[in-house]
Amino acid sequence: MTEKKEKTPNTSLNPQCRLCRGETKLFFEKRNEKYYQCLKCFALFLNPANYLTKKEEKNRYLEHNNDVEDPGYQEFVEPIVSLVSQKFSQKSQGLDFGAGTGPVAARLLQQKGYAVQLYDPFFWNNPKALNRKYNFIICCEVIEHFHFPLKEFKLLKSLLKPGGSLICMTDLYSEEIDFKKWYYKDDPTHVFFYHQNTLTKIASLIKFSSMESKGRVVEFFN
Repeated sequence: MTEKKEKTPNTSLNPQCRLCRGETKLFFEKRNEKYYQCLKCFALFLNPANYLTKKEEKNRYLEHNNDVEDPGYQEFVEPIVSLVSQKFSQKSQGLDFGAGTGPVAARLLQQKGYAVQLYDPFFWNNPKALNRKYNFIICCEVIEHFHFPLKEFKLLKSLLKPGGSLICMTDLYSEEIDFKKWYYKDDPTHVFFYHQNTLTKIASLIKFSSMESKGRVVEFFN
């Protein structure tokens, strides 16, 4: 009797990973939404065909209501504020990339005497902010929104001064998480999710000198 061979999934029909260009597998499907996982960097991402339009995306951000005076929101961003305060002097130049409707991390740092520029394609569309170099860049709940993460991380790296840091806050995916029940995927503007292996791949791919992650905070060193 001839042994029946299992069919190998045709990964070539799946969208390519937008970070490392690796092949992907279908990871999760809900109604008409499909999520894929990169076989190379382990990132998870929503099928680009399911992305919101720019108008829909902006309207969703307007619903967030990020009040810079909200004590709960200030506490939420405290890990980023503390890290910058510990590592950089007030003479340092900073950028809040993807500042959103309520740039609370930037506001708290400015109150501590830091010069922090704001940039957001929807709410602080200031191209001049992208023509400078910075000692630190903060991305608070931003990188999971990247439609083209390779392009975005290359841009951020190019904006850092030697010895500078890119400090990001996001929820990381791990195998212990039940993706079906994971709240983080339920925001329709969250389209790209990072695994610990993904962070390592970013550091090597974008040529950061090193990377450290602790909890929800990830720091890439230039």
